[in-house]
Amino acid sequence: MANGQGRVIGYTRVSTEEQAASGVSLDAQEAALRAYCAMRGLDLVEMIVDAGVSAGKPLASREGGRRVIDHVRTGSIVAVVAYKLDRVFRDCADCLAVVRDWDERDVALHLVDLGGQTIDTGTAMGRFFLTVMAGAAELERNLIGERTKAALAHIKRDRSVKLGAPALGWTRTDERDADGRLVAREVDGEVATVNRIVELRAQGLSLRTIAATLTKEGRMTKRGGAWRPVTVDRVLRRQSCDRPWRASSKGGPASST
Repeated sequence: MANGQGRVIGYTRVSTEEQAASGVSLDAQEAALRAYCAMRGLDLVEMIVDAGVSAGKPLASREGGRRVIDHVRTGSIVAVVAYKLDRVFRDCADCLAVVRDWDERDVALHLVDLGGQTIDTGTAMGRFFLTVMAGAAELERNLIGERTKAALAHIKRDRSVKLGAPALGWTRTDERDADGRLVAREVDGEVATVNRIVELRAQGLSLRTIAATLTKEGRMTKRGGAWRPVTVDRVLRRQSCDRPWRASSKGGPASST
């Protein structure tokens, strides 16, 4: 039985990429949590932060996450308040196992924004909705993974370069194929960037967010300039095979001159 007498702690997390590319910053999360606690009359005694920590790590393996769990186990609080489900847990199984343990210790989880609704697992209805939404979040994650794999498989099938200037991921050589066309070869670093763009787009990110992410990660454009939404769009359009592709007789791609 928790004896925290109405005391709660807040928990916020971002990965490095999210801090740069999305609106779910640490400051924004903290502001939302403080507003929620004030509205509910909750005694927020501490704000625990995991900065630059991947969502793929279980709560117990994060520095801030371990502090949260320590608070729960010592009975010093009655609830943990977080912004969204994915700020706290890596997947559905992790979420349900941890919340079940907290429930047995009379510690609730409050989520400020779960599908546009607030959730309090201190109630039976709150626990029910958490279970449903955790399963839905897991489904969406798996669908994103399937779309990403399909997009990357499409790129691997088309091992060639469009006519005209070499696209990002390719460079011309001085070699010519049997038809006299210059042969183009892959540029490993650029191919990795193309794959990254396709992956981010499959996750539903906007062109502007993808451009900001690529800049943060230090990835270069074909000409070494700044990433812009239009630049990202151009790369994605090339992957959609909107123009003819040809392969050289040497097994590599070729572009005409």
